Parts: sequence; C-alpha cells; structure tokens
Amino acid sequence: MPTSEPDRVPGHQAARLAVVDPATGEIFDEAPDQRPDAADAVVDRAHRAWHGWRADPAARTTALQAAADAVEAADDDLARLLTREQGKPLAESYAEVARTAARLRYFADLTPRTRRITDGRPVHSEIRWRPLGPVAAIVPWNFPLQLAAAKFAPALAAGNTMVLKPSPFTPLATRLLGSVLATALPDDVLTVVTGREPLGARLASHPGFRHVTFTGSVPTGRAVAEASAASLARVTLELGGNDAAVLLDDVEVDRIADRLFWAAFRNCGQVCMAVKRVYVPARLHAEVVEALAQRAKTVAVGSGLDTETRLGPVNNAPQLARVEQVTKQALADGARAAAGGHRLDGPGYFFAPTILTSVPPSSPVVTEEQFGPVLPVLPYRSLDEAVDAANGTGFGLGGSVWATDLDRAEAVADRLECGTAWINHHGELSLAQPFAGVKNSGVGVAGGPWGLYGNLRPFVVHRPQEA
Repeated sequence: MPTSEPDRVPGHQAARLAVVDPATGEIFDEAPDQRPDAADAVVDRAHRAWHGWRADPAARTTALQAAADAVEAADDDLARLLTREQGKPLAESYAEVARTAARLRYFADLTPRTRRITDGRPVHSEIRWRPLGPVAAIVPWNFPLQLAAAKFAPALAAGNTMVLKPSPFTPLATRLLGSVLATALPDDVLTVVTGREPLGARLASHPGFRHVTFTGSVPTGRAVAEASAASLARVTLELGGNDAAVLLDDVEVDRIADRLFWAAFRNCGQVCMAVKRVYVPARLHAEVVEALAQRAKTVAVGSGLDTETRLGPVNNAPQLARVEQVTKQALADGARAAAGGHRLDGPGYFFAPTILTSVPPSSPVVTEEQFGPVLPVLPYRSLDEAVDAANGTGFGLGGSVWATDLDRAEAVADRLECGTAWINHHGELSLAQPFAGVKNSGVGVAGGPWGLYGNLRPFVVHRPQEA
C-alpha cells in the first residue's frame, strides 16, 4: 500500500478537494476528499502493520534514518509545492523540509531507558517501555510538514504506527511527503489521508487509536478531546498562543528591532509561538513603534516563489477575513495603524504588515490570537503592570523578555505564565527540548525525550531475587 491513501474508495466516485495558491487566490491543484467511513480500513491496516513495526527497534532506527535521507533528496519538490499551497517564502519552505529530516534523525537515535527500582524488597523491579498502538495525528496549515514530523517522528520511533491528516488547505506537500517516506518505511506504518470534516472528527473518535495528537484552535482541540474520551485514548493538544514580548527600560531598541519584528512576522505571523503582543515602557513606546513600523513599511511582500519576497500571503480566505476583522475592530476601538492596517490590492490573500498603537487592552487583537501580520504595541507604566498584562489572557504557550541586563530579564521571564520563555529572542526551539503550553494553549508535551515518552507506556516486570 502507498503511504498516501489512494484517490478512490472502491464502489464510490472519489470527491475532490480544491487547493488554492494563496499568492493568486486561484485553484492550482486538487487532492482526494476522502470519506469518513474510509477510516476503518485505514486504521485496520495501521494496526496490522504495528505488530511488525514495534517488534524490531534496530530496524526502526535504520528505516527512520533512510526516511530522513529520502526527505533531503526530495527537498526541491517538497519545498516548491509547500510554498505553492501554503504561501511562505521558498527559503522558509526549504528550512521546513530540512527541519522535517532533522527531526526524523533525532528521534531515530533516541531510545527509552529501562530503569531498575531499588526499594529494599527482595524483588527486582524493572520499568520497561512499550508503544501505544496506532496514533491519529491532525495538523494545521501553517507548518504542514514540520508539525507533521513533530508528531510522526517520535510516534514511529517509539514503535507506533500513524494515520496523518493534514489541513484541507495544505494537503499536497503532505501527500508528497507520504510518498517520499513510503520509499523507506514498511507498508501502512504511516498513512496520509486528506479531506474535509467530518474526516478529522472520525479519526479523533475512532476506537482503534490509542493516541490522538492535534495542533490547531482551542474550540477544535476541545472537540478532539471530547471525541477521543469515548475510547480513553491519550491526547496531546497544542492549541496555539498569544505570546507577549515584554521590553524592559534598559533595552536598546536599535539592537533588538529586527529580531523582534521577525519574531512577530515570520511566516506572515502565522506561527503559534510568534510574538503577538508587545509591551513597552511608556518612554520608549514611540521609538519602538517607529522602528517596527519602518520595517513593516519596507519589507518585501509577495509570492513566496519570488526570491525577493520576505513575507508571503495569509494562507487562506477565512483566515484573511479573520485578520481583517480584528484589525478593523481595533481601529474602530480607537487604535491607530502606524503601518498597514488593510488588505493589499490585487490578487491573492495579502494583508499589509501592520503595526498598531493606541490599542485598547480589551480589543480582540490583544486578547485573542490574531494569527496574521498584525502586531499591537502597548505602553506600560510599571513592570508589574506589564507582567500582569502579559499573563492576562487565556493562553500560555510562550513569552519573551528583552533587556540589556540579562539577570533582571531572567527574573522577569520567570514570572511569565507560559511553557517557554526566551530572553532577547523568541520562538527558537531545539529538537532536544520539551515544548508545551499552559492554560488554553494545550495539554501534553512534544519535543525531546518527552515527546518520545508521550508515545510510550510503562511496563513493569517484578522478578524475585535469586536465593
């Protein structure tokens, strides 16, 4: 069996899923729009494949390393297709493909540790680790390949099999990735399925899965958790963020402005752990706004296939409408656009890079996740006020503190209610570190050994000591 499900289900005319190039707003290809009832056969094959896959750790390591080689060999095709359907600049697509291969290599070499328990009893107690079984993974459209690899690399390394569903806005590069991986992995170890809802809901509720992992919105994450509860499957939910950057009064604006801008605007702001709010001492507020606005006004915006482009389009029409709506609401509430504030004329889903000032703290562009090229910059009078504001939303994925005095910055970072805090940078992750949020930003841990153990269960063996 191929690693991507075939276009047709026996006995049915296959429905099609139109794929739009966000740089033009036009359909350029299509993918299968698979029926929810096709999931049963897919899960059954994944379960059968699991028995052989889990039995040979050495073979898994070899296969995953070969899979990484195959991804690197296909980087041109994967990167260009990813840019075409997602919109990001081609250089960022190449980086995403490279990160996908690197994640496969990292987990290929990671093995769980058997642990002996010594507690004074005349028994040898040993903790071993076993895979869970077939895993369902549902990924969004902002980093289709990288987020897919963040789910399948640890799951497969742990000895599980996986059924992977990409967003209907970005199914093509993931299908191609599935075909590339099929050259290195045994049949049905990783299967890519594509389609609109209720396909994802069927996967989340399917009793054949022992783990459901999802990245996306809070409402959908809650629905996934509720659906998977019927079978008591383990869930891992990464539900986005509204990360705050807090600038301290000793910050050198000219030294950090570029880093701060790109921490907010990389991938057109469509990053769960992007900076989405900036809190600045009142006396530095105008300087920070001017520095960020100057960059927003001059950054090259266009098709990701153009080598001059630094900022691509918003990925899809509904998200563009969302970005436009929260921006208009902020402006109606009294905010001022120091740069941007509007859609760009012409084809495609382009929104001008936007810096907002005089934003009411209760505006949705501050309290919610805008997930686009819009950044509110808010002044504060006291550091306690800034920390309270940074912690004052329902999200807790990441946050950052920017300052010259690193010890003082770290003390402030320690007060942030989030899973990861950065100092003088934002959003950089190592493959070896845990990634998790608090509050509405999700449950469970990805990354590093924690990501591997999240796909395993402990198995304890007790053996009497020799007489």
